[in-house]
Amino acid sequence: MTVTYEIPEDRPFWPAVRRGLRQCCPNCGEGKILFNYLKLRETCPHCEADLSHARADDGPAYLTILIVGKIMIGAMLHIYFSYRPEPWVMAVTFTLGATILALYLLPRLKGAIVGVQWAKRMHGF
Repeated sequence: MTVTYEIPEDRPFWPAVRRGLRQCCPNCGEGKILFNYLKLRETCPHCEADLSHARADDGPAYLTILIVGKIMIGAMLHIYFSYRPEPWVMAVTFTLGATILALYLLPRLKGAIVGVQWAKRMHGF
């Protein structure tokens, strides 16, 4: 008895990631894949691509913390050693900056991870 398997066609990796960063469908690049800030749609509203298997889970949060931490720590060190502002100015400025940057990056990184999963045919359970 011979078992044959179909090898699925390759999907373009970098275009899917770029489309995900724009929060668009990794397949067509037209439909928005997120609603209510971070909720993932079941299907693309434009091309009907199935997105129900994508599981971003904690990956976007980890990447956001990593990126925001690197940017904010570098900026804090530079500002402190260059200008020596008051502690309350540093605290208020960098708290607001970190919050705004994290809120900006989180949905984009979630879209990028969904794009990676779509391109590599990774299906969560």
